[in-house]
Amino acid sequence: MEILRVENLTKIYGEKSTKVVALDNVSFSVEKGEFVAIVGASGSGKSTLLHLIGGVDRPTSGKVYIDGEDIFGFNDDKLAIFRRRQVGLIYQFYNLIPILNVEENITLPLALDNREINMEVLDDLLKLLGLENRRKHLPNELSGGQQQRTSIGRALITKPTIILADEPTGNLDSKASEEIVALLRKSNKDLKQTIIMITHNMEIAKYADRIIKIEDGKIV
Repeated sequence: MEILRVENLTKIYGEKSTKVVALDNVSFSVEKGEFVAIVGASGSGKSTLLHLIGGVDRPTSGKVYIDGEDIFGFNDDKLAIFRRRQVGLIYQFYNLIPILNVEENITLPLALDNREINMEVLDDLLKLLGLENRRKHLPNELSGGQQQRTSIGRALITKPTIILADEPTGNLDSKASEEIVALLRKSNKDLKQTIIMITHNMEIAKYADRIIKIEDGKIV
C-alpha cells in the first residue's frame, strides 16, 4: 500500500542571478512499512526534500501526498496540525526541551494536542528505547545517543503515518550511530513504522530497504 507519493516536486530559491534550484522535478513513492534512505552530498537537495515531505516548507511546484492527503492543499494551521499528528520528525541535533525530562520530552506532542498519555504505551516505548531507567533525567544528564533515543521516542509516541529522520546519526560517534540506526530498523520492523532517513553515510544507508540517491536536486 502506497503511503507517500511525491509528484514533480520543485523548489527554487531566489531569482535571476541568485536563482538556486534546490529540487528539480522529483517524483517517487514509498510503500507503507518501508524504510527508505535518501543519500547525497551536502547541497544535493536531500534536506530540502525532507522538509517539503514533512510540510515544514512549501514547494515552488509539485505535490506531496501522505496517506492520500494532498498536504499542500491544507492552509498553514491545518498543515501544522496534520504534521504534528501524522509526521514524526527526528533531527540531527535532537531539539529537546532542556527543562523537560525524558518522559516529558517524549510526550510533548501529545500534550500540545491535548491528548491523554497511555502509560502502558509510554512504558513499552521507553523499554524499546532502552530509556526505562532514564525517564526522569533531563537532557543535560544524558549522552548524545540517549538524547537522540529520546527524540526518536518523541517522534514515535503519536504513532505517526511516517517518520522523517534528518541525518539522525550526524552528531554521534560510530558506536552510537549504529545503535540509533538499529533502533530505527527495529521500530520499522516491530512497529511497522514507515521511515524516510536522510544521510550522507552509505554504511548507515545500507540498513534501509531501499536507497534513493540525489545529485543537484535530481534523483539519479
